[in-house]
Amino acid sequence: MTPSIERNAVGAAGDGGADLPTDGAVGGVGEAARAARADAHDRWLRELLPDRPGVALVAVGGLGRRQCAPHGDLDLVLLHAGVPGVAELAASLWYPVWDAGLRLDHSVRTVAEAVEVARDDVKVALGLLDARLVAGDAALADTLVRSAADHWRRTAVRQLPGLRELTAARWETHGELAFLLEGDLKEAAGGLRDVGILRAIATAGITDALRPAVHAAHRRLLDTRDALHVQVGRRVDRLVAQERDGVAALLGLRQIPPGAPDTARPRPLRPDAPDATLAAVGDGDALLRRIAGDARTVSHALDDAFRAADRLRSGRRRGADGRPLRRPVARDVVAHDGELVLARTAIGARPDPSLSLRVAAAAATTRLPIARATCEWLAAYCPPLPAPWPAEARAALITLLGAGPGLVPAWETCDRYGLIEGWLPEWTRLRSLPQHNPVHRFTLDRHLVQTASEASRYTREVDRPDLLLLGALLHDIGKGLPGDHSTVGAPLAEAVAVRIGLPGPEAALIGTLVRLHLLLPDVATRRDLADPVTIAGVAERVGDTSTLDLLHALVRADAAATGPAAWSDWKGRLVAELVARVRTALDTGALPAPPAPDPALLAGPLPVVRLTGDRVAVAAADRRGLLATVAGCLALHRLEVLSADASTVDGRALVECRVQPRYGLPPDPIALGADLRRAVNGDVSVTQRLRGRALAARAEGAAPRVVWHREAATDAVLLELRAADAAGLLYRVTCALDEAGAQVRAARISTLGGDVVDAFYLVGGWPDDAARARLAAAVLAAV
Repeated sequence: MTPSIERNAVGAAGDGGADLPTDGAVGGVGEAARAARADAHDRWLRELLPDRPGVALVAVGGLGRRQCAPHGDLDLVLLHAGVPGVAELAASLWYPVWDAGLRLDHSVRTVAEAVEVARDDVKVALGLLDARLVAGDAALADTLVRSAADHWRRTAVRQLPGLRELTAARWETHGELAFLLEGDLKEAAGGLRDVGILRAIATAGITDALRPAVHAAHRRLLDTRDALHVQVGRRVDRLVAQERDGVAALLGLRQIPPGAPDTARPRPLRPDAPDATLAAVGDGDALLRRIAGDARTVSHALDDAFRAADRLRSGRRRGADGRPLRRPVARDVVAHDGELVLARTAIGARPDPSLSLRVAAAAATTRLPIARATCEWLAAYCPPLPAPWPAEARAALITLLGAGPGLVPAWETCDRYGLIEGWLPEWTRLRSLPQHNPVHRFTLDRHLVQTASEASRYTREVDRPDLLLLGALLHDIGKGLPGDHSTVGAPLAEAVAVRIGLPGPEAALIGTLVRLHLLLPDVATRRDLADPVTIAGVAERVGDTSTLDLLHALVRADAAATGPAAWSDWKGRLVAELVARVRTALDTGALPAPPAPDPALLAGPLPVVRLTGDRVAVAAADRRGLLATVAGCLALHRLEVLSADASTVDGRALVECRVQPRYGLPPDPIALGADLRRAVNGDVSVTQRLRGRALAARAEGAAPRVVWHREAATDAVLLELRAADAAGLLYRVTCALDEAGAQVRAARISTLGGDVVDAFYLVGGWPDDAARARLAAAVLAAV
């Protein structure tokens, strides 16, 4: 009779004597719970295999390591010595597992077949290192375990380059766990998969890869993985933002109210934690910092292990005299065995305070790693930098920041050994700090370094590339502190610039870059660039074209380091257009003239509909509500409106919009054009479809907000709506504005993750407070 097993949030359960137990330890989090799950699986599987010589059931993967997750799968090998009837025996094993609702990865092999597959597939070779007997012929299983280990020790050095290529491809796909806001605990760099590679390298005897710090990091990552399974109730390895607090609570990382006693500080995981602890509100930010630290430990250990394998495979390069080759790459720095080490003269002399910076700059520019012993020596003996820094240290920092792709690994190595805090004490607060805006993919520290790396692409476009690089590194230094991070961060960045040794005016410019680093994208996407007030306001705040160029380069680098959702061709064109108009204003004092309407909209019978690329233009008989009708029709065809302009010329109402597909595929232009013509002519069937779609797409989330800007336009008042994004939102809001008697001259739509900031230029001053309040209420009701 096949046991019946039910999977739930606390493990697996059944109603027969051989079923997996459901006590708290099996479904819990921690080493004891993982071992209990492994014991339960072992007991059940043993009852499935009849006592028969020459056959063994061997576990690999998590069960082989006795690290079973609450909702993990089973990796099993039916090992045999060529006995008859093995196919039927395998079926009698696998079908009960499938019937129990468990995921299964299985194979049937002899020892020779298993070793042969391992020769051709490095993943199989690594998997067999975890092989463990569950039931059956112990001698046969022991033969496999010894053969797999012997084969790996003989071939590891030869197979590791291929394994490294596979690992690099996986990292490219999944990113670095230490810096991701929503990382994959298993597949990302520094995750559980990498610990398996470290275990294999240690088994081969190449290096002592599994140091105590790695063991501790591994246990905590396993605990986090298990807590995530329990929290979600199914197998999942990617820790998304909405699950962080719940997982943190399961791990005993609790949010601490202000003024709470020290006894309320977050505690490490205890397998016997009472239910009250599990129900507490978790500190997701603390969890993310802990994951970052553990992932860094694993990544650094794997980097060291791969380099040790490279040295073992290639051997030391020696000169004619038989001594190892040492190639100078910078003052006091030489390349040796594929790593950077200190020159002997630097070790014997009194250390220069700028030495650590110069070593880091050499590593970034040569793309060679810094030897572990060199990093430890620098951390122990390099004296602190004076304030202000000497010119040599400042030059080394700029060289490091301008190294492009070489910056990130060099910076991370220095951070691993505490060198960064010696340069920038502020880094302690910034390290692994989560960013809660969904457009961000990295933690704050990595975002800042990545922005500096991206900024190196634009150094030839600005007068002061050194200030661009430093501004990029410091632009978000105010995050994590109360208040607007741009405003809060400006004096902090200026203080860092002074300490580094920049003159007063240059340090002040760094503060300006930090204060205004969001100015260009905010104005470009939320304001009417044809309005002279918009251009004059930006020109006044920027002050000169040199600062304008720095800000333009900084915003592009910032967006590239943020993530794909932070930038688009449309946003790039708007920012470039704003920069060009502001440059003209700064150079000549001339402000832009209002744009002329498309001549094609002013001729021919009405209505006129023009669809060209990302532009939709409509001309119709002058009437109220035309903008709302066009916006609704575009939403009906799954188009997002990025900007809209409405005007009346010679009795014709004109609406011109910039759009993009909401879901990637553009609509059928013939159907869109036909619906637009019918809609502006008042076709009731189209109107009904518009209202039905708009009502069905209302968004949820935080309460929307209306903000008024009285001096932001030449001939209008600006109503800014901040709300959750939803299909049809622009249609509903413009309908509400029209019904309230407001005339919209222009609209600008800016999407930030799941939120929008929609700016509406309303004709007239709207000076009456009561009238503005009624209009705001109507808009909020429409959201």
